[in-house]
Amino acid sequence: MTLRKRFLRAANLLFIVLLAIQFLPDRISKEPKTGYVIWFAIGAEALVLIASALIRKPQSLNLFLDIAGFLFGFLIIWTLATAKFNLLKETLFPAPGRVFAQFIEDIDKILINIRSSLGIILQGFIMASAIAIPLGLFLGWSARIGSAATYISKFLSAIPPIVYIPYGIALLPSFRSVSVFVIFIATFWPVLASTMSGVLNVERKVIDSAKVLNVGRLSMLFSIILPAALPQIFIGLNQGLTVSFILLTSAEMIGARDGLGYYVKQYSDFGDYTRAIVGILVIGIVVIAISFLFNKLQRHLLRWKK
Repeated sequence: MTLRKRFLRAANLLFIVLLAIQFLPDRISKEPKTGYVIWFAIGAEALVLIASALIRKPQSLNLFLDIAGFLFGFLIIWTLATAKFNLLKETLFPAPGRVFAQFIEDIDKILINIRSSLGIILQGFIMASAIAIPLGLFLGWSARIGSAATYISKFLSAIPPIVYIPYGIALLPSFRSVSVFVIFIATFWPVLASTMSGVLNVERKVIDSAKVLNVGRLSMLFSIILPAALPQIFIGLNQGLTVSFILLTSAEMIGARDGLGYYVKQYSDFGDYTRAIVGILVIGIVVIAISFLFNKLQRHLLRWKK
């Protein structure tokens, strides 16, 4: 790949445009704190240049540059619509520089809320997966029992887990334990259903080959059936993880005293929409980061499929 194709891309041009519009006159009453946007753009462009120099695969580089280009384009539109032309209501849609400045000011508080939310997600998700996967393996091993249990799990998983919150509040000692319980329910049923489905759909010749080698029952389940069912199991795990984030944020906005959902709800109630936008953006970043790491784990465990 030539230097021109690596370093003269749309993302680099959008970076220059983003910097240029920062010097246009501002039309809002509050200080737009343009310097924060400039430093953010410079830092992002530095990452783009490093990636352009180091990434060898054209597809990977194109993906990274497309994401960077989208980010620069979004900031251009945001800046023009707020600080430069004041097209949006200033109290509801602050300039990006104000949001970046608020993020830096509240970084300690944000990290505490991220730790709280991730702790609840991980606790409920891991507990549900640790129970649902082995149980799904044993239930799915019997075609008759597995078929019946699949329909039952589908019925129970169709019930929105958030409806269990009132019962959790009545029965459990703290709102954190209620949140963990809701995440557990949100993850357990889809993972159980997908595990049983994966076991029931394992090719018969794989099982017959293992039986010829006199493989024991436990070895059959965990060394033969489990790897073969993993693609289907990950479908349930992805579904459970996605629903868990949605439910946790909703639950935190109802009655929590910490967490990312609480952060957004608390400040939006007081009309502080700069912090509300900070919280919304942080939630998006956290979800993307967790999904990225989870997909990396999935690709590693399913590398044999290649």
